[in-house]
Amino acid sequence: MALTTPLLLTVLGALPLASLAAQSPPGTDIWVADLSLRDGRVTLGAPVNVTARAGYDNQPAFLPDGSGLLYTRIGANSQADVWRYDFAPRAARALTTTPESEYSPTPIPAGNAISVVRVERDSTQRLWRFDADGTNPALVLERLKPVGYHAWAGDSTLVLFVLGDPNALVLAAVATGRVDTVARNVGRSPQSIPGRHAVSFVQRVDSTESWLAEVDADTRAVRRLVRLPPGVDFHAWTPGGLVLASDGATLYQWNPSEGGPWIPVADFATLGLRGVTRLAVSRNGDRLALVAQDPPP
Repeated sequence: MALTTPLLLTVLGALPLASLAAQSPPGTDIWVADLSLRDGRVTLGAPVNVTARAGYDNQPAFLPDGSGLLYTRIGANSQADVWRYDFAPRAARALTTTPESEYSPTPIPAGNAISVVRVERDSTQRLWRFDADGTNPALVLERLKPVGYHAWAGDSTLVLFVLGDPNALVLAAVATGRVDTVARNVGRSPQSIPGRHAVSFVQRVDSTESWLAEVDADTRAVRRLVRLPPGVDFHAWTPGGLVLASDGATLYQWNPSEGGPWIPVADFATLGLRGVTRLAVSRNGDRLALVAQDPPP
C-alpha cells in the first residue's frame, strides 16, 4: 500500500507532506493492563507488552468474551492485516492475509463477525465485514468512501470517520444505506458508548480547543459533553460509564454522571510507556489495552 494513502496520512499525523514518501508507519506495540475501580477512581496494574516486536501493531479491540483482542499489524512489505491475540495461551495469529490491507478490526454487535476498513487494490477505502475467523469478506456500505475509522451504534447503525477537507462524521444505516453527515472537523477515534445507541467522538474547534461530543443514533442529535484536556486525541469508555483519555503522557478519567474536571489517574512514564495513543477497554471492564511507542532498543 502506498504511503501517501489518506489512511496513512491520518496515522502519520502532522508530518510534512514532502517527507511522507520516505516515512513508514510509526513503530508501536499494544500493552494490556489490569483495570480496576477503587472509590470511583481507575487504577492500573503493570502493563504487559502483548505484541513485542519492531513495527506497527495498533488499533486494538477486545473480543466480546474478553478472551483476547483484535488488532492491525503491518508487516515488512507494508501490508496491513488483522491479527488476533489470545490471553491463553498468550499467542497471536493472523486472521486476514489478503492482497488488500485491512485496518480497524471491530467486533460486529449482531453476529459472529468483524468489520474492518479495507484499502482495496485501487486504493478505495470502504467498510467490509469478515466472519470471525477472517473468511468470507463482504462489503458493508458500498457507496460510502473513503472511510477512515468507524464504531457501531447498535446492531445495524454505524458512525464513520470519512476522510475529506475537513473530515466528516457520518451516521449510516446498514439495512437501508441511508447516510447523514452529522459533524465535521472531527477526531479519528469514534467510540461506542456502552448501553446506548450512541457514539462519542472528538470535536475540534481549533488548534487549542477540542471537545468530547456524542451523536445519538436514534435521534441523530449531536451534543458536546466536556472540553478535553490539551493534547487529548483518544478516549475509551468503561462499561460503568467512565471515560478514559490519553494525551500521550497521562491517563485521565471523567465521570459524566458527576461532571466536574478530568482527573489524572496514571503517569505512563512510571509504567514504562511512551507516547500512548489508542485505548480500549474490555467488555467486563477488567482490562485496558494501550498503544505505545516501541520500546527503545
